Amino acid sequence: MIFGLIETFNDNLLLLVLVVLGIASAAGGIPPMRERSRRRSIENSLPSLLESLSDSVGAGRGIQEAMMEQSRTLPGILGKLLKETLEESHSSSFDAALAAFSAKTRSSQVQRVMVLIETAIEQDAPLQGVLSDLAMDYQRLNDLMNKREEELLGRGILIVLFISVGLPILIAFIVGLFAPASKGFQIDSFNTTFSLFFGAASAIAIGVSGRMLGRFKDALWWMPGWIALSMALYLGAVILVGG
Repeated sequence: MIFGLIETFNDNLLLLVLVVLGIASAAGGIPPMRERSRRRSIENSLPSLLESLSDSVGAGRGIQEAMMEQSRTLPGILGKLLKETLEESHSSSFDAALAAFSAKTRSSQVQRVMVLIETAIEQDAPLQGVLSDLAMDYQRLNDLMNKREEELLGRGILIVLFISVGLPILIAFIVGLFAPASKGFQIDSFNTTFSLFFGAASAIAIGVSGRMLGRFKDALWWMPGWIALSMALYLGAVILVGG
């Protein structure tokens, strides 16, 4: 049985290529995941920063002093970036510091908020109220985004696991049970066709899930690995079940 597995995988050049390609491409898929996690961490911390700034401004501090204070107390990457930016911008204007902070976060939410703060300062608007309103608005927005992302991610994972893992194993069990190689059944061409089918189905599942999450380009990095896994699961399960 073990030798049968080894022989099957050695004879399947496409599968071996996909395994190697899947391992290599996974290295390209990790940086986008880390960047997305970093950006979401920043955006989830933004309402807390805005609320704290609103409290500080309401206590009589200027916005620049309030931001300096928050840069020393705000935890996480947002506080770290704010502290770094303010420390590096002593010789530049406050507007330049806000622009530099926005650029470092690489977050569209932070960039919009900094523009709104600059506009409020220029128009002499009641800054405490502006900051408080922004904090509430972005808290609601992030709550909705996080909830929607969790729901879509759960659906995407279910689609991929069913198509790429569950279905190949189920069909392989049926094939191996009713047409086992140990009983003389010769179904190599059938197995090859089915393994290619599950590879293609896995690619479609990854594409659909990536599209659904708005991460189609990122999903492409993981596609070769899932195709290889789906094909390997089918071929391996057929041999294990059918002997």
